[in-house]
Amino acid sequence: MAAAASAALLTSLVITSPGHAATEIGARTSSAEQVITVTVPSRRSTVGTLEAWKPRADGKYRRVLGPVTAYVGTEGIGKASEYRSRTPRGVFTVTEAFGRRSNPGARLPYRQLGPYDWWVSDVDSPAYNTMQTCAPGTCRFSTGDSEHLSTISLYDYALVIDYNRDPVVPGAGSAFFLHVSAGEPTQGCVSVSRSAMRKLLRWLKPSLDPVISIGVGDKAYAPLSMEEFNAEFAAVNR
Repeated sequence: MAAAASAALLTSLVITSPGHAATEIGARTSSAEQVITVTVPSRRSTVGTLEAWKPRADGKYRRVLGPVTAYVGTEGIGKASEYRSRTPRGVFTVTEAFGRRSNPGARLPYRQLGPYDWWVSDVDSPAYNTMQTCAPGTCRFSTGDSEHLSTISLYDYALVIDYNRDPVVPGAGSAFFLHVSAGEPTQGCVSVSRSAMRKLLRWLKPSLDPVISIGVGDKAYAPLSMEEFNAEFAAVNR
């Protein structure tokens, strides 16, 4: 879709910058042409719905995946931190993926995990909220406060949610992913079925600037035109 049409559709899109208050794009342009929505009934809900959308030639959005069941943090969604099991609320870019399994066809940069890959959750480390590779005993961060990625089966496939990544604010929260579901609430990530993860990985294209929007009710659909949202909502709830 042309950039001008994309910008017109996304005037209500809210971008949450890590460590900063949300700001409205308004008249500014946005090039996001792939949108993942995660909507929950209330801020304290731990289970909701994931859908994926792409713009059509007529300026509306078409659902290409879902609705599928999605789990969020045991403390629901809202303001995230390192000390709460809460999923961050807002709109975030999705720029990379990883997994214990080989690349299922992802076009985003995909890293197959090795035995020494970690996601750093040590708030005192300069590497906080980044992936690092080091053998135990050689790491310059607390491995006890970090995730040993290859040992976690839910990370067979995962997408990184770009929350608190640029700039990184110590303590604001780390290791927020969209990953394979265990059928229960998470520590703050979003999780869906293995098949849904594989479909998302194959669908997302870096050239289309994908985003994930996480919110309560219709607020998660802010990147979509409200006319299209109302039509889709009515269809889903017949």
